[in-house]
Amino acid sequence: MKVLQLCNKPPKPEVDGGCIAMSRISEGLINKGVQLKILTACTDKHPFLKEQIPADFQKATNIEGIYLDTRVNVIDAFSALVTSDSYNVNRFFSPDFDKRIKELLTMVEYDVVHLESLFMTPYISSIRQCSSAKIILRSHNLEHLIWERLANSTGNKAKKMYLKHLASKLKKYECKTINEVDGIAAISKEDHDRFIEFECKKPIISLPFGIELKDYTIKNEKRSKSNKLFHIGAMNWQPNKEAINWFTDTVWPLLREEDLSLHLAGREMPTYMNALASDKVVIHGEVDSAQDFMNDHDIMIVPLLSGSGMRIKIIEGMALGKAIISTTVGAEGIDCTHGENILIADSSEEFAKCIKSLISNPEKVERIGKNARELVEKKFDNSVIIDQLLNFYKS
Repeated sequence: MKVLQLCNKPPKPEVDGGCIAMSRISEGLINKGVQLKILTACTDKHPFLKEQIPADFQKATNIEGIYLDTRVNVIDAFSALVTSDSYNVNRFFSPDFDKRIKELLTMVEYDVVHLESLFMTPYISSIRQCSSAKIILRSHNLEHLIWERLANSTGNKAKKMYLKHLASKLKKYECKTINEVDGIAAISKEDHDRFIEFECKKPIISLPFGIELKDYTIKNEKRSKSNKLFHIGAMNWQPNKEAINWFTDTVWPLLREEDLSLHLAGREMPTYMNALASDKVVIHGEVDSAQDFMNDHDIMIVPLLSGSGMRIKIIEGMALGKAIISTTVGAEGIDCTHGENILIADSSEEFAKCIKSLISNPEKVERIGKNARELVEKKFDNSVIIDQLLNFYKS
């Protein structure tokens, strides 16, 4: 089978959850013997760093990147306010990228064109012109839902109105586009069901993020205390920024008297976060190894208030046997159980209570982490997930 994978950002290096999710698809397909070609957009935010892409991955995928200028243009953004266009998506259309897609489809007869995210859908018409390949959309989240939730959580009336406007346009675009592809691989059951609600008439599969379990080694280090809280996530993603602002403003003050520390890691950490630094709060910024960082700390927090899809870092944390406290939104798409393999808290008081229950009970931390690892072994094995994707391609 020959597959052309179109990515909205380079899957390597794996700098955020989206990159990791795309990489697991790529590597999984290669391991199953698929002839894979990757064409990726690269931007100022996500440059194409060829020297940081493993040589074997380059050889297996013949990956190439084309620069797209996705920086916000004030005039274009303003004109989109009074038209039916979704500026969020339109920024990802590039004549150069479009031309290269057509060249590739003319040179090779692909069986499937795999679109990573809604942002690759502006190229559907060009794909149809040049190929009879199936077009499969890998939906990482429902984009409009992120903006709806951001709008609902802001107290600024003007900002709320603008975000709701963006969400409305994105929703119209998503509802239209889902019936222009040949199938959708939704990353969660919740998103799968929402696509059906939006009257998607095309085949849909719920296909979670998968991991190679052999790549996740748990540190078998017994600690007398479990008092190192941590968060790791790209801080150029608005929901992550909103989450940490909420946690430090409303939850952390409730824990002042506790014997614990908070460790914050992630690329593009806002400079204002440095003001939080103290003997109890450590701002790590971008770290060399997310796995090492997670292994060196005890309790993972995921205080997301907005977003959609599936949080890759939760799956990775579970694979490393971490006890995790998340909001309902953060844990969306993961078939987890409160009190068994995760703790769920949706208010600052509940969040603080969950943290206190763990730092006072190392055995509970160990039990939840062990159950979390077992959940990942059962539900998120990448080899099994890729088999499901290949069957979906062929159906």
